[in-house]
Amino acid sequence: MTTAADSAKDLYPTRSVRESVAFARPHPVVWGQPADGPLDAGDLDAFDRDGFLVFEDLLDAREIAACLEETERLGRDPEVRASGRVAPEPDAPDGIRSVFEVHALSGAFARVISGSRLADVARQLLGSEVYVHQSRVNLKTAFDGSKFGWHADFETWHSEDGMPAPRALSFSVALTRNEPFNGPLMIIPGSHRTFVPSVGETPPDYHKLSLLGKALPAGPADRATVTDLARRQGIRQFTGPAGSAVLFDCNCLHASAGNVSPFPRTNLFVVFNSVENGLGEPFAAPAPRPGYLASRDITPLPRP
Repeated sequence: MTTAADSAKDLYPTRSVRESVAFARPHPVVWGQPADGPLDAGDLDAFDRDGFLVFEDLLDAREIAACLEETERLGRDPEVRASGRVAPEPDAPDGIRSVFEVHALSGAFARVISGSRLADVARQLLGSEVYVHQSRVNLKTAFDGSKFGWHADFETWHSEDGMPAPRALSFSVALTRNEPFNGPLMIIPGSHRTFVPSVGETPPDYHKLSLLGKALPAGPADRATVTDLARRQGIRQFTGPAGSAVLFDCNCLHASAGNVSPFPRTNLFVVFNSVENGLGEPFAAPAPRPGYLASRDITPLPRP
């Protein structure tokens, strides 16, 4: 359990360091038990070992169609765009890279995200009630979809949002087919057990650049560490039809290549955090990021 003492002490120093020296995470990966939810002991062991699980058909055709329709609607909505929740695609003038806080903007997304198929798994793995730290749709437009460089989300959430411990996880749910050639997710198996600090202070409003893939010294994972881990542990690429999903620990090193193919790729991305791991002050940033990127409302998701 994350204690008050843990929350007050920075157990994951980053961006204040002069060199990136990776170290083993002091917190567990799996917080629950087989009896707590839908995953069996084998699933929990696999997640503990690899940092991810794959689901072949998490959403049905009706849910996929509704989510795609809502993605298009939200991307056109002038109020949503004006709110900052739409990140443009930097390499395509009319393209969209991400739409944030979709669970608060759309009933279709809210139903999927709060449903037992996702939330019960999160509750079991995190060993507590959960809330949505962040939700978004990531779009990679045909020909011009930009890459996501190697990083571990927890490093950002710890530095810029004040998340004390890596007691959070993410679902990446395919809304269109993910192919080897249109920028699918890649993860280094087992990398979730190693915290990789970043070197370089966080500039004010850094999220405005980082959400566009414009990396400054702060944020990206150390290339030598990524190379070493990938050589020893490999890289897993995740492809599959619409409706399939990958669940991964918040400290997994992951990335995705750009999409130069003529086939767009659209994925729903939702982060569940333990209600016992609520955000404090940022550990290495001048100010917290906006609430649509990092919710500070730890009201547990209601159970169906």
